[in-house]
Amino acid sequence: MCRNIRPLANFEPPAADDEIQAAALQYVRKISGTVKPSRANAEVFEQAVAEVAAASARLLDALVTTAPPKDRETEAAKARARSAARYGS
Repeated sequence: MCRNIRPLANFEPPAADDEIQAAALQYVRKISGTVKPSRANAEVFEQAVAEVAAASARLLDALVTTAPPKDRETEAAKARARSAARYGS
């Protein structure tokens, strides 16, 4: 799993389109093995990002959970605490 791709499900407010697009870009970069595709591959790369983003948006819209929505600030604070414990402050 890409470290830079963050969970987007069950947040209040829901994940924005730019967050979904960024996650899709990270995923396509990871599986293609390139950060920036060559000109020959640029069109197929961008198409893949768009398709992954669309599929991700459909998934997030369709997921059902009984858990209360997570707060972004609380989750960010937990991540900072885990990072501090792991790497020192």
